Amino acid sequence: MTSSSTLHGYPRQGPDRQLKKAIEAYWAGRVDADALLGAARELRLNNLAELRAAGIDEIPSNYFSLYDHVLDTAWLLGAIPRRHIDAVPDVSTEKGRLDRYFAMARGTADAPPLEMTKWFDTNYHYLVPELGPDTTFSLDASKPLEEFTEALEQGVVTRPVLVGPVTFLLLAKNLDGDFPPLDLLDKIVPLYVDLLRQLREAGADWVQLDEPALVADQPSDVLDKVAETYETLAAATNRPKILVASYFDGLGDALPVLARTPVEGLAMDFTAGDNLKGLAAIGGIQDKRLVAGVVNGRNIWAANLSEALGVLGTLLGLAASVDVAASSSLLHVPYDVTLETDLDPEIAGWLSFARQKVQEIVTLRRGLTEGRAAIGTVLHVNETRLASRASSPIVKVPAVRERVIPDVRRSAYDQRAKAQREQLTLPQLPTTTIGSFPQTAELRKARAALRNGQLDQDAYRAAMRAEIRAVIAEQERIGLDVLVHGEPERNDMVQYFGEQLAGFLATQQGWVQSYGTRYVRPPIIVGDVFRPAPMTVEWATYAQSLTDKPVKGMLTGPVTMLAWSFVRDDQPAGDTARQVALALRDEVVDLESAGVKVIQVDEPALRETLPLRAADRAAYLEWAVTAFRLATSGVRDETQIHTHMCYAEFGDVLEAIIDMDADVISLEAARSNMAIVADLAAAGYPNEAGPGVWDIHSPRVPSVEEIAGHLVKAMAAFPAERLWVNPDCGLKTRGYPEVKATLENLVEATGQLRA
Repeated sequence: MTSSSTLHGYPRQGPDRQLKKAIEAYWAGRVDADALLGAARELRLNNLAELRAAGIDEIPSNYFSLYDHVLDTAWLLGAIPRRHIDAVPDVSTEKGRLDRYFAMARGTADAPPLEMTKWFDTNYHYLVPELGPDTTFSLDASKPLEEFTEALEQGVVTRPVLVGPVTFLLLAKNLDGDFPPLDLLDKIVPLYVDLLRQLREAGADWVQLDEPALVADQPSDVLDKVAETYETLAAATNRPKILVASYFDGLGDALPVLARTPVEGLAMDFTAGDNLKGLAAIGGIQDKRLVAGVVNGRNIWAANLSEALGVLGTLLGLAASVDVAASSSLLHVPYDVTLETDLDPEIAGWLSFARQKVQEIVTLRRGLTEGRAAIGTVLHVNETRLASRASSPIVKVPAVRERVIPDVRRSAYDQRAKAQREQLTLPQLPTTTIGSFPQTAELRKARAALRNGQLDQDAYRAAMRAEIRAVIAEQERIGLDVLVHGEPERNDMVQYFGEQLAGFLATQQGWVQSYGTRYVRPPIIVGDVFRPAPMTVEWATYAQSLTDKPVKGMLTGPVTMLAWSFVRDDQPAGDTARQVALALRDEVVDLESAGVKVIQVDEPALRETLPLRAADRAAYLEWAVTAFRLATSGVRDETQIHTHMCYAEFGDVLEAIIDMDADVISLEAARSNMAIVADLAAAGYPNEAGPGVWDIHSPRVPSVEEIAGHLVKAMAAFPAERLWVNPDCGLKTRGYPEVKATLENLVEATGQLRA
């Protein structure tokens, strides 16, 4: 039986984040549209050549994006909001097209951007299409056609990858009451038919339509529309073969529905969920190609090649053909382990980044077609490395595993709130920020100089203290009520702590796209976690010494530490979260002992980590809430505990948010026009809340009137005596001029409403 090697997508940014640099240079006016598009084309061709040389038999195209693949799909279908058309009316040039595209992503002075939220349960953010019953669509097939053609010119027939019509509509935002965007299928399916025809005429043999929404629970009426949609697409004439791809979990009830359609192939994830069991239950897909995702595309651990080969062997009897792939696009993992020159070679052998996963895929394809003996040496090396990891002394620390601590506050919220009011003496509608202030070029240079040995610890500490003094002084000038130290010493809200906690491993080049040009280096949890020494106490106490106003201590919560790290896969995630929580608890107690009266433990990832299947959610929320309470329950009543969450659909976790029992929660709300406030009120949220009144992911400065409007809407739904006023998120990605202007507007708007 023949088998091919393939994948869903590859990191877009380049090994040195060339794409980020090119886009930001374009935004800053340092390069023109031709230079940006030329840099993007060079990256795509480099990826093409690399995958070809590595031995990938079928290479994808159109996985590349200048910002986001869902935004690209909205552009493909002509689903462009009127405000962005008005903001950039002329798209007759490449510059005009780019500027309208980036207006949708980032907004302009007069046109807010599209809302942004998490891509399923990953840390990647997508831009939410805005659709209503009167939305008109028109096909612009230029991007997938151009990227297919440029590869064809290199002698490679790629498989174009597109977001499927069902997932696109299920991810969209409804602009008109209860109208379900899925009712627009009849409008967009003909555009997909036309697109398939154009791609076939360009030379495409296969097209991949991604339908990851089908791994979530979907009602029968949605599954009926899935069947109807793919019957229609498969019935189209002059089209390529269709591969429907899913990932992140099992297809469940959607599997037999897709199996009955006339599409020629299914791509499925065999690293999560129960797809193997599901395939066996329906007797396989004997008339279809199966692209088997047996290499985990989301985590960085080396695959167990012997186990993966066993799964592939089982699948051979369940499909017409079996091809080897990663479980999802590799945009979720860093580029290359070999770039980590400071990494212990033994630990490096435990890891697999994008380039290593490509080699795993190629190796497994060879083993499947030629037999285990053909890859015997590689299998032996792999088994040795897996054994090395399992027996390493850094993996299990008995003292960490034996520690037991209560996870509830000493008193109920009402009693705590009274003690906190007496201690903090804050006005009504207290103003604050989420934590970080702009990360200037000078701060980044200072951290780089410290790493390179060009700056000693004393000089570095002096530079950070100077920035903290400036941030505190600026907040006092503006008139904020609860201050922050600005986090100048932090490279990233997870990485900073990961570098100081035992059990975590930091990378130097492990960049992963979070959204747009925002890249992060998730730490790797390699073993049991504990805190060797205080991590933030020095900076928090120094900031507090500069002012009589309360300054928040700032920590990242245990769930977010897991969500934004690459988590060990050799024990339950709840066990790892408990270990991180206990390490953070030690820091919280030390902050309180040092005189810090307000401590914020951020959990922006609580919702994004929610399992896609409803049946799995209760167990997750139980350990997630327990971990937060473990981290925060060791303080006195008068110490105020805050938490922060951003950019997610909170409806599914509101009860868990209540159970977390933070004294104050701040949430993203500006892009969603304060919708979360009504949700909190409807759920009976009993504590204090700060819905964000400033969308910090856009460079625009909201006016006093706009901020006041948000506050009025919040006060209409939620008791004013329990409302706080703050931005949506931290300010590290913004510049000081817009930060100062917006915070001044925020304080002025709050003053008007207090009056």
